[in-house]
Amino acid sequence: MKDSSKISRRQVLTVAAGAAGTVAGVTAMVGASTPAQAAKASQKAVKYQDTPKGEQRCDNCAQFEPPSSCKTVDGTVSPEGWCMVYAKKPE
Repeated sequence: MKDSSKISRRQVLTVAAGAAGTVAGVTAMVGASTPAQAAKASQKAVKYQDTPKGEQRCDNCAQFEPPSSCKTVDGTVSPEGWCMVYAKKPE
């Protein structure tokens, strides 16, 4: 039996590989004289959606930055949204 709320190792590695590729591309474009900012994954890469997945939602995720940002996902995110890098805030 597989718990669908868990993130598979393959999904994590896919996101990490995409982020690593993005960082390499940004570094090459910016050049060595300018420090590169940490790259964020695209919403598509992490399967972002504007609706929660059960009780998992952006506003109770450790990565969420109010009012509508995320430490790991690029672009505007809804507090009621969800993506596969969801990590519940420690209580």
